[in-house]
Amino acid sequence: MNWRKWLVVPTLVVLTACTSSTQQGATGITRKQLLLLPSSQVDAMALQSYKGELDAARKKSTLNTDKATLERIRRIADRLVPQVAVFRPDAVRWGWEVNLETRNELNAYCAPGGKIMFFTGIIERLKLNDDEIAAIMGHEIAHALREHGRERISQAYAQQAGMTLLAVLTNMDSKKAALLQTATTLGLTLPHSRGQESESDVMGVELMARAGFDPRASVSLWQKMNAANKSAPPAFLSTHPSSAQRIDELQGQMATVLPLYEAARRNPPKAPAIIPRS
Repeated sequence: MNWRKWLVVPTLVVLTACTSSTQQGATGITRKQLLLLPSSQVDAMALQSYKGELDAARKKSTLNTDKATLERIRRIADRLVPQVAVFRPDAVRWGWEVNLETRNELNAYCAPGGKIMFFTGIIERLKLNDDEIAAIMGHEIAHALREHGRERISQAYAQQAGMTLLAVLTNMDSKKAALLQTATTLGLTLPHSRGQESESDVMGVELMARAGFDPRASVSLWQKMNAANKSAPPAFLSTHPSSAQRIDELQGQMATVLPLYEAARRNPPKAPAIIPRS
């Protein structure tokens, strides 16, 4: 078998697909990413899933029932979204939405393309102020800007192709293949996911500072999250850094982002109502 031919093709694909989805901001995120799928394909899949969640919430009468909190998080989004131009000018024109579901979970997300969902539980149980909500929203927006979902799908495709090729080349039995898969997950997949989370923390705290939200609230947020998640798994077996690690990293960014916050406070950025009200 001419195995060199089989190795060269996927290697070239990976090399040509490595790029950065965002421009460098003040916090200096420049990591190259493996992005094999077109963003339009990932956005379409995410939109379909997002619409499904909205439909399910409507049927349960849990979507946007808390009008005051819904308007509160939409006002925060109106200030945050214009700041995405620092990292991705095209993202300002995404079809941004913000919705709120009445659920007790400590969760929120921003799907690819700018579809934001908050659960009431994270706001109510943690008694979040506006700056802390902005810290969560900035973090989730950063995931979308960095196209972390697209990156994870690309990694899964590349990993599956590589495992298949390795098994063919080495006649690897199923037991050894399973062990290698576990090692790959612990050694590559999980640490990389933690890296994505750290990127979103850093980019998110810059977004909130530029929008005039106090970046120090990102620290108080994770102190609250730490208190609420005493049963969290060890960091090395989690796709998220530990709260203590996050707090240390965020505190390390304060010298960079506090001047941005002070500048925004002196000259508040205009916040047009770009989030549709329904």
